[in-house]
Amino acid sequence: MLVLITYDVNTETAAGKKRLRRVAKECVNYGQRVQNSVFECNLDAAKCRQVKAILEGIIDKETDSLRFYYLGNNYKNKVEHIGAKASFDVTDPLIV
Repeated sequence: MLVLITYDVNTETAAGKKRLRRVAKECVNYGQRVQNSVFECNLDAAKCRQVKAILEGIIDKETDSLRFYYLGNNYKNKVEHIGAKASFDVTDPLIV
């Protein structure tokens, strides 16, 4: 299923800046960055729970936030892209 993960990490402190980097690095392991704090991830239910637990362990729940949007398997009609950074199919293989 396609899961959109978004986050807002308070970066007023050095610890906040470190948390921001850790959240971003973790999200890169599971999906494609589509905007600064937004990742599209193609995950099954177990992997989604795993990512959620990892990210919850990184953030400070008093100052930071995470949002998970569950778009399901029929997401292609639910996502529209306009502007820079051409869209792509998250199920296609990525060549790095």
